[in-house]
Amino acid sequence: MNGVDLHPGTTCSQSHRGVLVTRRTLSEPRPKDARLVAVVLSLLLILIGLVSLDLGASTRLGLAGTLKGGFAALGFAQELPGTLQTIAELRIYRLLVSIGVGAALALSGALLQGTFRNHLASPSIIGVTSGASLGAAIMIVLISGSGSFFLVDRVAGLGPLSITLAAFLGALATTLMVTALATTGGRISVPTLLLVGIAVNAIVGGAIAALQRFAMEESDLMRALITWTFGRLDDRSGIHVLTIAFGLLATICVIPYVATELDLFASGEGDAHGLGVNTSRVKWIALIGASLAAAVAVSVAGQIAFVGLITPHMLRRITGPHYRNLLWLCLLGGPVLLCGTDVIQRLLLGHAALPPGVVMSLLGGPFFLSLLLTNRSTVEAW
Repeated sequence: MNGVDLHPGTTCSQSHRGVLVTRRTLSEPRPKDARLVAVVLSLLLILIGLVSLDLGASTRLGLAGTLKGGFAALGFAQELPGTLQTIAELRIYRLLVSIGVGAALALSGALLQGTFRNHLASPSIIGVTSGASLGAAIMIVLISGSGSFFLVDRVAGLGPLSITLAAFLGALATTLMVTALATTGGRISVPTLLLVGIAVNAIVGGAIAALQRFAMEESDLMRALITWTFGRLDDRSGIHVLTIAFGLLATICVIPYVATELDLFASGEGDAHGLGVNTSRVKWIALIGASLAAAVAVSVAGQIAFVGLITPHMLRRITGPHYRNLLWLCLLGGPVLLCGTDVIQRLLLGHAALPPGVVMSLLGGPFFLSLLLTNRSTVEAW
């Protein structure tokens, strides 16, 4: 193999789509391991979802009533009386948005980690989420007078679409800028990548604070911008569910085109190129997919950090480093993490529950520090 070092525990087999595909050996997690993890995560997500649907302020509307309200919204049952139908729909929309946002952020993080070949990369750490937030915040200000959180009425129903587009442009611009600044001699410097991400997060934080300063005279707009920085999963609607669903589906379409190639990236772009991988094409597809996933998540729920860091890292420990499994499992692991933490804190705190962005920051910050400390020798060698 001309001295090329593949993943430990793998050997060569056959050519597929112009790249070299590796054959599983005894040291690699068997396919049934990934399937078992998928089954467990699916069962956990179903359980968490049922508990989430049963939570709420109304004591007259339990799980059965919420499910009946969902069927009524689809036209398969009679609507619940009074405000109960609205409450049921809000609970269902909250759950569906939480699942979509968790999956999108986790998938975005896995794509970035594979592209940059570093497990510390995530949308929030390198500034992708911040770029999306700034784009969305600017669009909110531009289309608002004294609008509501998503300002749908102001632009004849195009508010969520315009905010999503602005978030995507902000996320993509930030991703490309960070990548360009962190690349030296065709190689991405991990320390530079993280430092640029810190700088971008600081700049974007200042820009959003400036927007808030100019919006102080309009209470609704100010509240929208502040809420955006904390993240928000309640008071969602069908348009938010459709937004996250279409964006997530578009990103999922990227997986078959990059999964095997990202595995070959692990030994270096030069080695991957020597094995037939079109590295530029793979990087572009992965970065655009990661930006889109982060953008749609931010556009419907605001800033929720560290989901894209924690989920791929924990799944990698369970099933191994192979992206052909990891990318798909993130679609389940992300929702389990986000929805699970949201349900737990709502059970513990009730009406005093914290915004999801605050909760994930409290969890993700120490997690990131623990990764740095446990990998201190590796970090010092960068």
